[in-house]
Amino acid sequence: MPAPRVLVPLAPGFEELELVAPIDLLRRAGAEVVLASVDGAPLVAGRSGIILRAERTLDEALAETAGYGLVCLPGGPAVAALRKDPRVLELVRRTATQDGWLGAICAAPLVLKDAGVLPAEFAAHDSCLGELPAAVQDTRVVVSGRVVTSRGAGTAVDFGLALVEALLGAAKSDEVRKAILA
Repeated sequence: MPAPRVLVPLAPGFEELELVAPIDLLRRAGAEVVLASVDGAPLVAGRSGIILRAERTLDEALAETAGYGLVCLPGGPAVAALRKDPRVLELVRRTATQDGWLGAICAAPLVLKDAGVLPAEFAAHDSCLGELPAAVQDTRVVVSGRVVTSRGAGTAVDFGLALVEALLGAAKSDEVRKAILA
């Protein structure tokens, strides 16, 4: 069975913890995670100045014939660019209609809202309550249908483990959890 594929649109200003922790956990679990630069630059700086190398441009990733079982959206100031990019919004809509998984942490549920696929129950960062007043505030991670949302950087490991469980099952998520907490 081939490894599940995960696409992470990478824009300048991404929140580093919200990106790296879930990617690390997904890769430990055996998923193929592709970092795709939204603006086409091979090196992308996060909000705290950590620079990551994209493996593909978003256009290259979207042109691949093999699909993605999960689109994972990190938060941070990068969310503004993701919200404005019609390719990202279409990717989110297409993933939702093709029974793929969507992951959005911190401010990234705003992208789901803009794409018209935000579920009734979701988590988001407190800073988004003006636009997302219905966000659940007493739960670190919310799984609703095929959408996993989380509150912010402090919940990134929980978010990543929930994504592993969604794609690869509870046993694999428990295995990864034990490996990192042992």
